[in-house]
Amino acid sequence: MSEGGQQFTYAASGVDIDAGERAVTLMRTAVEKTNRPEVVGGLGGFAGLFALDTAKYRRPLLASSTDGVGTKIALARRLDRHDTVGIDLVAMVVDDLVACGAEPLFLQDYVACGRVVPERIAAIVTGIATGCTLAGAALVGGETAEHGDLMAPDDYDLAATAVGVVEADAVLGPERVRDGDAVVAMASSGFHSNGYSLVRRVVAAAGLDLTATPAGLDRPLGEVLLEPTRIYALDCLALVTRFGVEGVHAYAHITGGGLAGNTARVVPDGLAAVLDRGTWALPAAVSLLEEHGVPRGESERAFNCGVGMVAAVAPEVADDVVGTLVERGVPAWVAGTVGPRTAGDAAHLVGSYR
Repeated sequence: MSEGGQQFTYAASGVDIDAGERAVTLMRTAVEKTNRPEVVGGLGGFAGLFALDTAKYRRPLLASSTDGVGTKIALARRLDRHDTVGIDLVAMVVDDLVACGAEPLFLQDYVACGRVVPERIAAIVTGIATGCTLAGAALVGGETAEHGDLMAPDDYDLAATAVGVVEADAVLGPERVRDGDAVVAMASSGFHSNGYSLVRRVVAAAGLDLTATPAGLDRPLGEVLLEPTRIYALDCLALVTRFGVEGVHAYAHITGGGLAGNTARVVPDGLAAVLDRGTWALPAAVSLLEEHGVPRGESERAFNCGVGMVAAVAPEVADDVVGTLVERGVPAWVAGTVGPRTAGDAAHLVGSYR
């Protein structure tokens, strides 16, 4: 006890241990549903254990990826909807993993918040568990940290790390891309988790009502902006299983930097990917933001503009790749080709959107 008789508690300092324990109770069932046979133990340990069966592989390489959701969280807080950003979080890391051909194995999350509201934390983590199920990955643990003296009560931020495995002789990337390859585009579900600082600024400056449905959209703007990121991991792995590395050469996850910027990352020196805008329509939500002041060039740098993942594939399997994706529920099309680079960037867009 202090000299003045005052007693100090952790809760009064901004950390509610009881609320944290209730949040764990609420999320437990959702987390346990993500378990794979390799998971050892359960929720609540100091570390997540995963028994990797190395006998299944010739020369396994572990792949890892870390990311967050960014300022899309500000929209989730504003609309008081927290069950989708967890899916976004998983998508950001597992779809980076699968770009090199790695199968996502497990994920760990980190939630920092100003105040633990058990139901809100449970909604966030349930979304993470949903994303893990969609990716075939186990959620083996994580951390919820209450930072009452650093963050406002309703503030929170998310991060995650995922680990995957790929055979050393099956790693995908620019080394496999060839002159004549077809570039297959996979449709995005929306803005995914990039460009939201720009999105939010335009929404505020234009006075757009998140609860209204603008012309061209089929539902309220807020719902469109919170649409969770499409998770491509299992679909991309299915393509490799069917067509092998002889057919599927590289994937590019379209995140910050846009379609051309990310596609360029998997194009080798001397070649260039040419993507034809005329093969798809610019999403109505992107057109809306352009109507309120975002230049086309900035849209194509900040947003995915309707394409969330691309694959560089052998031309003879391109149509079958598209057919396989469509059968799996992923809209896809041949958007361009890889050819000799005469000048300019390793990837660029041509033509006009439909």
